[in-house]
Amino acid sequence: MILAALIATSLGGSLVSMWYAYRMDRLFTSVLDTAVMGLQAAEELETALVRQKGLTTYYFLDGNPDWLNQIEQLNESFNTWLMKARSSVQSDNQRSILNQIESEYIHYTYARDGVIELYKAGKREAGAERHWEVRKQFFAIQGLCDQYKEIHREQIRQARIQSRAQTKMINGMTLMALPSVLVLVMLLAYILLNQILKPIKILSMEEGGVEINSPLPREMTALRQRVHSLMENVDQTQSELQQSREHLLQAEKLAMVGKLAAGVAHTIRNPLTSVNMRLFSLERSLKLSQTQQEDFEVISEEVRHIDTIVQNFLEFARPPKLKIQSISPSEVVDMALQLLRHRLESYGVQVELERQYLLPKVEADPEQLKEVLINLLVNACEAMGEGGLIVIREEEGVAEPLGRVVVIRVKDNGPGMPKSVRDKVFQPFFSTKEEGTGLGLSIAYRIVEEHGGWLSLKSKEGEGATFTITLPCREDAVWARS
Repeated sequence: MILAALIATSLGGSLVSMWYAYRMDRLFTSVLDTAVMGLQAAEELETALVRQKGLTTYYFLDGNPDWLNQIEQLNESFNTWLMKARSSVQSDNQRSILNQIESEYIHYTYARDGVIELYKAGKREAGAERHWEVRKQFFAIQGLCDQYKEIHREQIRQARIQSRAQTKMINGMTLMALPSVLVLVMLLAYILLNQILKPIKILSMEEGGVEINSPLPREMTALRQRVHSLMENVDQTQSELQQSREHLLQAEKLAMVGKLAAGVAHTIRNPLTSVNMRLFSLERSLKLSQTQQEDFEVISEEVRHIDTIVQNFLEFARPPKLKIQSISPSEVVDMALQLLRHRLESYGVQVELERQYLLPKVEADPEQLKEVLINLLVNACEAMGEGGLIVIREEEGVAEPLGRVVVIRVKDNGPGMPKSVRDKVFQPFFSTKEEGTGLGLSIAYRIVEEHGGWLSLKSKEGEGATFTITLPCREDAVWARS
């Protein structure tokens, strides 16, 4: 009866954990597919609207027809995201707001086109006066977009509240079950000691009470094996319950990524868009020297890099969308080094590239791979501090079950990592930096994994660290080299 009660308790706990994991998965999927998608659509609608307003102002300032072409592209982007927003509608209120946005946007574009026509006709004062009137329509649409975003934020908040409530319920059930399990274990231990182990000990000490041909020693051995098996099953069940709890906590963290990413995107992406537009305008209007032009390009590339990081953080909860093309990883290495040239110089870091020839082409997304290399190089710089050496080595080889592979090793001579850190570096939200998000290496690991390869780490404390990127190689490229 005691064993049956223990098994029933363990089985019940496992079933409840499985049920909760299933509910959390459905909840997370629902939030990701609807609320986060709707929130992203609202952000993109607002971004397209703000950029149209800015480009109209630019056209007023210099009359460049390129601004009109960009306005038309943003108009198409606005309509595309409006259609995507409609695909995630779940209530009549959301549908009503989208209808209002569409109606107001039609009036806005009609009025905006009228302003542009006045500018084209040279009636700048009349156009400017009407331009101010169009601003009211712009703010009305922006207000509707904010209202639509707030609806989806509220859905995410409700999902979080629901997740916490279910977690509290599971914790309460676990706390209620623990005393029962403890009592059952103590009772079982008492029975084992007094009714099984003690008699066996007495029998084993009674030298004259056991005959040579008696089957008792074999029964004792069998009983001991059964007791050991029972103890192992209890330990395994406890370990599985602990792992289930860790998985549930991880699922709750992932459920919050959507809201966190949307907030970051809302705070950063609009200012980045304005910075990009101002840089583009300055580049066209200023006469720059060769050195200034290079610095200007680096600034623009870094702004795009920040925007890519924000986009990766926004899409962390779902697999990356790879733009596959045929490219040599050596070209990606060169792009990453060129982009980080000034940063490496600022750290005083020396980079050695060991390359006999360009690596054969692979099917990959160069931007995603560049993001992985940039992450590894920046982490190496920060680990070494001022000065240091980074060695990038490119190789070809064979690795099962991938077959022919290309390998890129990034090695530094920094302080290295202890074993306790090495086992966690690729886990989401784990960081040894005070201001780190803990997402860089986990995103890099998933990007390489999505390419069909793997990212590994080899390090000893005090002897630096080596990150190895292994990617499957195109067979036709291998035969071409042969």
